[in-house]
Amino acid sequence: MNSLRNASELNMASIQMVSTPSLSENLEVAEGLIKAAADCGAQIAVLPEYFCLMGLKDTDKVNAREAAGSGPIQERLATIAQENNIYLVAGTIPLEAKESNKVLNTSLVFDPTGKQIARYDKIHLFGFQTETERYEESETITAGSQPGQFAIRINEVDWHFGLSICYDLRFPELYRALGQVDCHIIPAAFTYTTGKDHWEILLRARAIENQCYVLSSAQGGVHLNQRRTWGESMLIDPWGEILSNLPEGEGFIQGKLSKDKLKEVRSKLPALKHRKL
Repeated sequence: MNSLRNASELNMASIQMVSTPSLSENLEVAEGLIKAAADCGAQIAVLPEYFCLMGLKDTDKVNAREAAGSGPIQERLATIAQENNIYLVAGTIPLEAKESNKVLNTSLVFDPTGKQIARYDKIHLFGFQTETERYEESETITAGSQPGQFAIRINEVDWHFGLSICYDLRFPELYRALGQVDCHIIPAAFTYTTGKDHWEILLRARAIENQCYVLSSAQGGVHLNQRRTWGESMLIDPWGEILSNLPEGEGFIQGKLSKDKLKEVRSKLPALKHRKL
């Protein structure tokens, strides 16, 4: 009975960082946190958006870009996944775009052998402006065009995941387009300003309306470029309950996905079957 129950659960870890302009420093921090999560039994670990570089200026990520499939960041991530025998959703890294002055903000997924098994290029690009803050990702990032997802099989059980990134969270049609999944994985670097008002509400809404788990991995603190990110990495169940969260600072949270919980929620309130549009 216990072995069957364990097979229907999946141990997830969300890593929270306060990334710096130092690529090597960020990779070391990420590696240490992934190892700690794996040592605690995590089968999948998720890194935040911009985990490898939070530059002093927006163009720093353009200078750090890599070609798809090769480069020191991707090679290090593959090695980390393999050494820790873990599935790794590697937040976002800058990959080459068609325009030489821009990058794709890309989430890569590696399996426990170090093989890349999925890729998602961020579709929705953040723009925000007040008297004291301004962000315009489209100046240095090229938008992706295809939704991203992946599936894995562990102990004869299939698990399906949706991939989205930060600002995507505000566009529920993307999540509908991904179809039914067990968990939406959302690396992010939400600003403090928008995060305090909208982050938790949006995450819980995506979990409730899609009747699935949501695991977010966030940047959470004051960065050397003086940007402040909200943090609050969290795991939310299909009923919208927060199972685990980390308010600020570096660290990680853990929790389990349960097939039984997914079946329970979807059977007592079969909203996904009631859709008309």
